[in-house]
Parts: sequence; C-alpha cells; structure tokens
Amino acid sequence: MLRGSRFVKPFQLQAATNWQSSLIKGPPADTIFFLGFLIIAAVLSSFWIHLWTFQIDHSTNQTIVINDKYEITPKIIEFPLNCSIGINQTQTCPTNYPIAFTSDRLDPSSNGTCPDYFRFIHEDLKPWRTTGITRDMVERGKKTAHFRLVIVKGKAYIDRYKKSIQTRDMFTIWGILQLLRRYPGKVPDLELMFDCDDLPVIRSRDYRGQNSTQVPPLFRYCGDRWTKDIVFPDWSFWGWAEINIKPWGSLLKDVKKGNERSKWMEREPYAYWKGNPFVAESRRDLLKCNVSDTQDWNARLFIQDWILESQQGFKHSDVTNQCTHRYKIYIEGFAWSVSEKYILACDSVTFLVKPHYYDFFTRSLRPVHHYWPIRNDNKCKSIKFAVDWGNNHKQKAQAIGKAASDFIQQELKMDYVYDYMFHLLNEYAKLSKFEPRIPEGATHLCAETLACPAEESEKKFMTESLVKSPSMTNPCTMPPPYEPKDLGNFYRNNINLIKQVEKWEDKYWDSIHNKQQ
Repeated sequence: MLRGSRFVKPFQLQAATNWQSSLIKGPPADTIFFLGFLIIAAVLSSFWIHLWTFQIDHSTNQTIVINDKYEITPKIIEFPLNCSIGINQTQTCPTNYPIAFTSDRLDPSSNGTCPDYFRFIHEDLKPWRTTGITRDMVERGKKTAHFRLVIVKGKAYIDRYKKSIQTRDMFTIWGILQLLRRYPGKVPDLELMFDCDDLPVIRSRDYRGQNSTQVPPLFRYCGDRWTKDIVFPDWSFWGWAEINIKPWGSLLKDVKKGNERSKWMEREPYAYWKGNPFVAESRRDLLKCNVSDTQDWNARLFIQDWILESQQGFKHSDVTNQCTHRYKIYIEGFAWSVSEKYILACDSVTFLVKPHYYDFFTRSLRPVHHYWPIRNDNKCKSIKFAVDWGNNHKQKAQAIGKAASDFIQQELKMDYVYDYMFHLLNEYAKLSKFEPRIPEGATHLCAETLACPAEESEKKFMTESLVKSPSMTNPCTMPPPYEPKDLGNFYRNNINLIKQVEKWEDKYWDSIHNKQQ
C-alpha cells in the first residue's frame, strides 16, 4: 500500500502542476484552433440543415430571410392587382401568380380542426352520396341558375345566364377567385350551377320515389328543412357595394373595436332593430312592438330608408356603430338575411325571431348559449319578457352576448370562410361522375379581369378583400359527418331549450295577469 502511494503521488502532483500552469499560460494554440473549428462547423452545419429541410417550392416566388438567431423564415411576396394595361386594350390575367403551392413545406402546421358547422357539408351533399353527381343532374339546375362555374387546372370559367340582384353574382365570383388565389392548384376540377336569389328552390317533395336519383346540385346562399339546395357563403363577405358594407375581414375588426367602445352594462337596456320592414310581413308585424305613448314592449325599432341613406353617404347605417343596446333583434326578410352575422358579432344578446331558413354557419348555433329565442306568433310579449329577464339576470345575459360574438370572431373569420368553400367544393368534386368541360362562350376570369374594369365602389371593396398571396397554412381539417343519432340529439336539445324559454315566458305573463286581477 505504501509503495503504491509513493508511486501515485508524484504523478498526481505533476498533473496538478501542469493544470495550474495552463491556467497561467492559457491553452495551447492548437487547442484554440480546434475549438474554433468545432464552433464554426456547428454553426454552418446548423444553417445547412435548416436550409435543406426548409425547401422552397420555386413556383411560390418565396424568399428566405435569415435573422441573427439563425432562424429561417419565409417572406411572402405579394401579388397586388395589376391594372396597368393600356387604354382600349383588353385586360388579361397575369402569368406570374403561383399555379401550385405546397404550403406544408413552408409551415407544416395547419389551422387545426374546422368548426362544427363544417359538418353540415356532409349533410348538404348527402342526396348524392350513393348516386354521385352526373352531368344531367347539373344541367337540371340551369333552370334558375345565374351562372355556371367551371374550374379546370386552377382556372375559373364563368358562363352567365342572367343578371342577379345588384352585384351578388359579381362578388360571389370574386370570392371564388380569391379562394383560387389562396390555395392555388389545390381546388379540384369541377362544374356547378349557382343561383343568387334568396329562396331555395330544390324542393325535397319533388324528388321522391323514381325522381330521388335526379336531384339537381344547385348552389345558393340559404336553405331550409324542406329543400336540398347546397348552401354557400354569401356575397357580402367580400363587400356589399350598394349599401356601403365593407368586406367581412375588415368589418369584423371594426365591430370588435366598436364593442370595446360600449360596454354591455352601459348600453341601452332595450331591444334594438333597424332595417327594411317592407320586404316581409313578419317584419311589418314586428313594428307593432315599437314603443308608443300607451305601450312599451322594451323594443326600439327603426325603419331603414336605403335610398335616403345612399343620398346622405350612409352616415347612419354603419353597422359598427349599432352595438349600443344590450339586445339586438334578428328577423328574416324575404328569406334569410345577411344581417345575422353583423348582429351576432355585437356582444349584445341576439333575439332570434324563430327563423325559417339557415345559412352555412347558423346551424351550429345553440339557443340560450348563442342567442335568445323569440316567438314569431307573439313577438311583442316575447321581446318584453326577454328584455326583463336579461335586465334581471345581467351576468347570464351578458354571457350569451359574449358567446355569440366570440363565435363570430373566432369561428367565422375569413380564414374559415375560405376553408368552408374549399372543403365544400372538394367534397362536391369527389362526387362528380363526369369530366368538367369549358362551355363554348364561357369567360376565363381572374382578379384583374373582374376588378380592373369594375366601378369605383366595387373595385374599392375588391381591392380591400384581395387575397394577395397563397396561404402559409393548410386548410383546417374537416370534422367527420354527424352520426344520425348525434344529429338527432343536437336538434332535440335545441328544441327542448326553446320550449324551456317559452315555459318561462308563459309563467312570466301568467304572474302579471294574476297580479292584475
């Protein structure tokens, strides 16, 4: 043991002496060079690994930005409208916009799972699940259609049949062109008929028995339980030029700011409605609920004169300045009304007068959670009770208004509007049993050919709603279709909640009647 100890100690002493001296003299030059080489190699290898794994599809016209942290981020090159064509020359479509886009190479993340109302895409297309869609079926929809849309190799062709109300057809087509710019090369070839009028026309009763396999797949803005029209986002998402309502993407931000200017508790404790009562009997009946010298139903109702508004520059019709009451009434006009989304966005409790129609997103709304149901046959008493209930249960009422506006802000943003269009058209195309063809005389349209020759007000909204570059993310993931049992339970729960509100209302009026006796 002693011999071992004497042998070890000099070695340990020498090693310690060398280590201490190295602290004084510093590391050898070759060590410094080697360590520096390792650091430089690590940095370069990290850079090349990033660059190699972050491939760019050259067709997207992307560039790479490398910041001081050696992170690689894609910089999108925007493609604004190119209306620089010479005088008296025909506007043409530019050739520099990407025709294909591999968004997963740029950002493998997506928008997650689509909102629940996407599940109704499966329901709307159910009539053709077993038969598929034939050319003959599509042609049957021509009877009332305003235009035929054909998409071939990412390009849109329009065959017009008749003029729509105002510019509905123009802004609907504009929206489809923006979809193609958002997801270039991803929308499949297809052919469809589009009807821009209000009322759904493909009646279920006309397609029973032997005719059940001949249902025309006709696209439009709304439907009801007795028809089979395919519901599509309406034109106003890209602006309503005739009444100066901005595109939805911009308007949604403005409404949110408007909500912040007027806190719910500070708002007028009444039910507000402003619109055109002359388009439907139910709206004329609503006017009977207005405040008078002899009766106050807790409603403040105003007639909208659009002709006068246009003459005065739409100073009194800005929807972002109409979130001033705790409660807002939605009531259908000639059919469904585009005003519903503006009302739901307001943070106010939406009083939904029993509707007949639905649009693409409203079927997922739940009574007492997103809105308060109002009877159609006894509106005044129903509104009076609803306001009194809300004013006596302010926290609960405020929560209903907040749930609706959150739904609109989060689940009806333009990203989801485009994704709904994308999935609907994709699912529709999967059912097609024929090859789409470009009709003789059809017009090839792009953003430039539609917007550049448009009138000033129309061009303004088109420019504002222009998709300037391909999306950096994939569309959201489609949720599965409803199981029949689950959909049945969803409808039954909604009906039961509405009946519960009606029981509360009946009890309220019974108590008032008993007090008066």
